[in-house]
Amino acid sequence: MTKDIAIIGDQFMLSEIFEKAILDICGDRVQCRNLDFGWPDDPIIQGYSEPRIEGLREYQGDPDVVMQHIGNAPVLVTHHAPVSAEMMDKMPDLKLIAVSRGGPVNVDVAAAKARGITVVNTPGRNASAVAEFTIGAMIAEIRNLGRGHEAMKAGNYRTDLYRADVIGDELCDMTVGVIGYGHIGARVVRILRAFGCRILVADPYVQLSADDLDGGVEQVSLDRLLEQSDVVTMHPRVTPETTGMMNAEAFAKMKKGAYVVNTARGPLMDYDALIEALQSGHLRGAMLETFAFEPVPADSPLLSLPNVTLTPHIAGASLRTVRVAAGKAAEEIRRWLDGEPPMNPS
Repeated sequence: MTKDIAIIGDQFMLSEIFEKAILDICGDRVQCRNLDFGWPDDPIIQGYSEPRIEGLREYQGDPDVVMQHIGNAPVLVTHHAPVSAEMMDKMPDLKLIAVSRGGPVNVDVAAAKARGITVVNTPGRNASAVAEFTIGAMIAEIRNLGRGHEAMKAGNYRTDLYRADVIGDELCDMTVGVIGYGHIGARVVRILRAFGCRILVADPYVQLSADDLDGGVEQVSLDRLLEQSDVVTMHPRVTPETTGMMNAEAFAKMKKGAYVVNTARGPLMDYDALIEALQSGHLRGAMLETFAFEPVPADSPLLSLPNVTLTPHIAGASLRTVRVAAGKAAEEIRRWLDGEPPMNPS
């Protein structure tokens, strides 16, 4: 019997890409119906500080539109569409929700488990993209790429970027601290090893691979990492333990003249404390890809500080990310159809 698959994509994870991946692996056992929301042209709702829908942290889309599209389909594949407990109660046929993200923050997972609905996600789908971006982010900030670019676009050929008090060092002579050794953090470490820098890792829940240990990577406490690193790069998940972990106390422990890079999540960092550390000169610079509020408010000092490089949360934006996420979601559906256990249950 053909199973209905409701797909809700957006302008990054297009529903047609999901559909192709699903049909390629599941064939005529399924039929898909597609809907695309407006993200990233339209913002997602972030509920880290004030939940808008109970049990959800990030989502996009009107619940009534979502429920109407899903109808009696037993499977939903989505990127950002919300699925709350109240919505589940109105969709008794729903059995599987596949979220093409590293974490299903748009789904009330506890409510799904209570109702016998399987929720799967796609961990590591953008690990390569974010890791590559992170290395570029480090180099851009340390070596003044952004400042040189902005000056030249404005007609200013900044020869002062060759001054000894302005230039940055090279990664090969620096100590880089990596906080979080999950899919992304481990890839960052793997790439960094090619630069010849000293690498410190802080993650109390994961052990280093034998290859990284043999390559001289050191697993240390967070305090030691902060005290010894020339560059600190953030890669943990957002949890109650990690929320606000980079605060005034943490910045004070960092070496004077060090850099901090955040290509992970805004809630990991106290941005007011970061701004103070940058303005005082304790930190030499920061590269920021994620923020406490997105878009960044127009009056934020981050937009005018001379020692920051900023990007609009695009580290995971690659075509490979889309292909990997769609492929993983499709494989989860095949496994569900064949009665096999999910690869990545939430």
